[in-house]
Amino acid sequence: MIELKNVSKFFGENHAVKNVSFKLETGMIGCIIGTSGCGKTTTLKMINRLIEPSSGEVLVDGMAARDEDPINWRRKIGYVIQKAGLLPHLTIKENISILAKIKNRKPEYIDERVQELMKVVDLPFEEISNRYPKELSGGQQQRVGIARALMENPPVMLMDEPFGALDPITRNSMHDEFYNLNQKLGKTILIVTHDMNEAFKLADKVILMNHGEIVQMGTQKDFTEKPANEFVRSFLAEHLNA
Repeated sequence: MIELKNVSKFFGENHAVKNVSFKLETGMIGCIIGTSGCGKTTTLKMINRLIEPSSGEVLVDGMAARDEDPINWRRKIGYVIQKAGLLPHLTIKENISILAKIKNRKPEYIDERVQELMKVVDLPFEEISNRYPKELSGGQQQRVGIARALMENPPVMLMDEPFGALDPITRNSMHDEFYNLNQKLGKTILIVTHDMNEAFKLADKVILMNHGEIVQMGTQKDFTEKPANEFVRSFLAEHLNA
C-alpha cells in the first residue's frame, strides 16, 4: 500500500507539488500522468525519499517514511527508471544482484534468486547473465531493470517512465508482459508516464497532475465519461490515442 497525505514540495517560494493526497491499495497499479514539469516525478521521488517533502506524510504499508532511515527506506522499495539505469561495467547478473550484495546475501541465494527472476521476466539465464548491458536490446535491458527492482522482493515498486525509451512495438509487448507479471506477483506499483494510453492500459487508478496538483483521479471510465474540468478534456483530446 502506498499513501500520500497532503504532501507538498517547495523549492524556495515555488511549489513543485502542492497538497497531494492519494492511496493505492496492496496489489494496485497507479499511474501519475501530466505535462512536463507538473510534479509527477517529484511526487514519485518523495515516496522513496530521493526528495524530501516540505510537508505532509508518505506511508508505505502503514509505515511513515519520516520514521525510517532514508537508505534503509529506499532498499525496501523497488525502483525502475527509463532506459533501466543499468551499470555498464557490470554483467547482467551483477546488475540484478547489486542490492543483494550490498546486504551481504549468500552467493548461493544470489545465484538462485537471479535465475528465478530472469525466468520471471523471460530472459535466458545461461545465454545472457554474463553479458553486459550494451549487448542487450532495449526491451531486454528494461526486463533486467525490473528483475533488479524485484531482487529483494519489495512490496512496493516505483517506476519512472519505464517504457518511454522503447519503440512502439516493444513497448506494447512490454505493457502486456508487465501487466501479466504483476497479476502473479501482486506488487503495489506506481508508474510515472507521459503516455495516457499507457496509463489507461496498465493502471487501476490514474492520477492526472497539473501545476503540482491533482486535477483528477480515477479509472479510465471516470476520465472519459466524467472529465473534471476543461484541462482534463483538453488533455484527453490531445494525448489519448495520439
